[in-house]
Amino acid sequence: MDPITAAALAALAGGLGGEAGRQAWQGLTALVRRPFGRAAAQGTPDDGTSQISSGELEVAALEVDPADPMRAQTLATALGVRAALDGEFRVLLDEWWQQAQASSSSGDVHNNISGGTQNGPVLQGRDFSNLTFNMTRTAGSSNRD
Repeated sequence: MDPITAAALAALAGGLGGEAGRQAWQGLTALVRRPFGRAAAQGTPDDGTSQISSGELEVAALEVDPADPMRAQTLATALGVRAALDGEFRVLLDEWWQQAQASSSSGDVHNNISGGTQNGPVLQGRDFSNLTFNMTRTAGSSNRD
């Protein structure tokens, strides 16, 4: 499993990535709410409470302050520990992480306009198709101030 970085968790918690990021964050919160597997529950004290964090408190804390790198690191650590102790969680977390990475990398858009004055429409975005521009230039028209 690729390590889940604190920076990636902070970006998701902060809403970066738009709708895909929001969905990924919701997927993670649902995942950490799942009960621990049997193997992880064997290490519980006599009162039945787990000594290992499920990640729920860490998710909530990061959601409140996504710019706090310590909260992001705490969540990354909690996820790593839980994954090490709970094989089912590790598989589900790995699947979630692969989907989160794929959805965030597929939506990257980097636009750069340089080189002077553009005399015509300039579109910034991603995956344009079937566009038609019907433009006529009239004498004396200029885009200069």
